[in-house]
Amino acid sequence: MNGDWLLRGRDGRLSVYRTSGDAVLCRAERAPDGPWGGPQRVGGDQRLHPVLAVGQGADAYGHLVSWRPTGAGESGLVHSTHFRARLAALDWHPLGHPNKKGDRTGPPAVAVDAEGRAHVFVRNNGRGVSMLAQKEKGGWGSWQDLMGSGVQDDLAAVTGEDGRVELYATVPQGILYWRQPEPGAVPVRQESLETPVRPGTLYALATSAEHTTVFYTDGPGDLCAWRPGGPPAVLLPAAGPGPVTAVRCELDGHDCTLLAQCSAGNRVAFAAYPTQRESAGAWWTESGPVLPGDARVALATDETGRVVAAASSPSSGRLLLTRRKDEPGLALEAWREV
Repeated sequence: MNGDWLLRGRDGRLSVYRTSGDAVLCRAERAPDGPWGGPQRVGGDQRLHPVLAVGQGADAYGHLVSWRPTGAGESGLVHSTHFRARLAALDWHPLGHPNKKGDRTGPPAVAVDAEGRAHVFVRNNGRGVSMLAQKEKGGWGSWQDLMGSGVQDDLAAVTGEDGRVELYATVPQGILYWRQPEPGAVPVRQESLETPVRPGTLYALATSAEHTTVFYTDGPGDLCAWRPGGPPAVLLPAAGPGPVTAVRCELDGHDCTLLAQCSAGNRVAFAAYPTQRESAGAWWTESGPVLPGDARVALATDETGRVVAAASSPSSGRLLLTRRKDEPGLALEAWREV
């Protein structure tokens, strides 16, 4: 999984996405804060590889990208749009291959600009990054080589509050950063950060009108935050070895960033701090039951602005959720399986 697999749709209903065998499945609330429906296959009957990138634009439409087998030793990327949680998603649309043909080159990432155009990023055979974007009046443009070298599997695509798409990627020496110079333009490499980064830990979030912030775990095991144009900041020791996720929310009248990560003890750990004020400090609080080792956590806000956390395990197929209580602080309801 790459991206926010827990989404709130235009109608206020929450939905979750996961891979299952050769398919992508979606589950959604039947009504906001209501009971959940069963899993539905996304995009028709095409067989997929077990990889999925999810993005969402300001219009709340979900954009899903995966790889599908196209022949012996060959694969191509596919895209589907999900307009509303309780409606069927569009069939998978072929996007081709960043090198015209070949097998999978790496996990994709997707971000959606202010006009609702999906931008798909993937590592190419030259270990740089390629991008394919939707056109303003429909259809897709051509593959663009964004350059770079030594790019690893980690890609984190994000849309800033100004609607421009940005991308972070890990390389052996640290993190590379691209940004659109103007809406609709091809993202341009801006700068890089030299730092040790643990594989699979990148997550990017829009944190102000001017900045996005990328979170990552460094070599010593600390969770760090970096905004291009400045130095990185150490937040706190990572709760566990896997990826972190984040959401901006209001806590007791303050704009805060809430972090969540599966801890080394396989529970969900939460930490919050005032947005872009890493110097204020943060600390982990674990919550909920012990989960399988492959569990992942996602964060969103519901139609009332309350934080919602979801934990899902591919091996067990279980989906657990909790919401913030309507009281001061970050008190959460009891986790429940849906």
